[in-house]
Amino acid sequence: MRIGSWLLPNPVFVAPMAGVTDRPYRKLCKALGAGYAVSEMAASNPRLWDSVKTSRRLNHEGEIDPIAVQIAGADPDMMAEAAAFNVGKGARIIDINMGCPVKKVCNVASGSALLRDEDRVLRILRSVVEACTPLGVPVTLKTRTGWDRNSRNAVRIATLAQDVGIAAITLHGRTRSDLYQGEAEYDTIRDVKSAVQIPVVANGDIDSPEKAKYVLEYTGADAVMVGRAAQGRPWIFREISHYLKTGEHLPPPTFGELRARLLDHLEEHYRFYGEFTGVRSARKHIGWYLSALPDAAEFLPRINEICSTSEQTHAIEQWFARHPPNEPMMATAVPA
Repeated sequence: MRIGSWLLPNPVFVAPMAGVTDRPYRKLCKALGAGYAVSEMAASNPRLWDSVKTSRRLNHEGEIDPIAVQIAGADPDMMAEAAAFNVGKGARIIDINMGCPVKKVCNVASGSALLRDEDRVLRILRSVVEACTPLGVPVTLKTRTGWDRNSRNAVRIATLAQDVGIAAITLHGRTRSDLYQGEAEYDTIRDVKSAVQIPVVANGDIDSPEKAKYVLEYTGADAVMVGRAAQGRPWIFREISHYLKTGEHLPPPTFGELRARLLDHLEEHYRFYGEFTGVRSARKHIGWYLSALPDAAEFLPRINEICSTSEQTHAIEQWFARHPPNEPMMATAVPA
């Protein structure tokens, strides 16, 4: 699959997730087989660009190209300015967020709230594309099927996007009103793929190699995007990619590999966030990695009480010492 001039190595992508897909996590997922990763959502408001949170989200040091940055906002001119600003910070692809369903985003007419205003959608898309085209940077769109189930307008949005020069579209198979509840539906994704010529990426409830294969075949999509199922399970990208190529399953990771991956992830996480924030923000990742494994129910409360990165690392090393490194993890051990 291509996005502009970028040829991506495989059709298994990392979904942008606020508070999750930071630079250390994106680099890990790419190392474990993800063909593409999009940054956490970056604010379009220039007044926020110097904040600690936004500054971290704009830090792409050492990341494998193409660096893709997702921007969010409701003002067309401000979105265009944000796009150009992020290109100056290293972005090689700009992704527009029209899919975030959370209240604090939708309440300012951003994210998936834009799906109720197709005129504004068109103005934002056109403004960002016009800002990025002279810079040689393609623009993509991530959105949902509609505001609610009675107003699914993804086909119209996708057609508008294609007409103004959007290079690819990612569609989450839920409406904004669905949030993350129930099951994703793929009929709308299939309809969008039939209606446009640009690449279409299917997103929503893709949590196994078999599900990825089914969604690709059912929708005709060009790629799949994995979100929550990769939390604590970043090797899912190599599992899906291998299965799509061969029809065969890779063996599950061993406890030794899990230990190495987790400790490497934490080391880069600590360097990125620093001592105070690093030890606290790492807790959720540790929980995702270990929550369904033996003895984790007793161990994880201890992790949440530790306030030092060195103590956190030592506790994890002690926990893994109880498990033979060559012992394979159960395929179902880490939850999606």
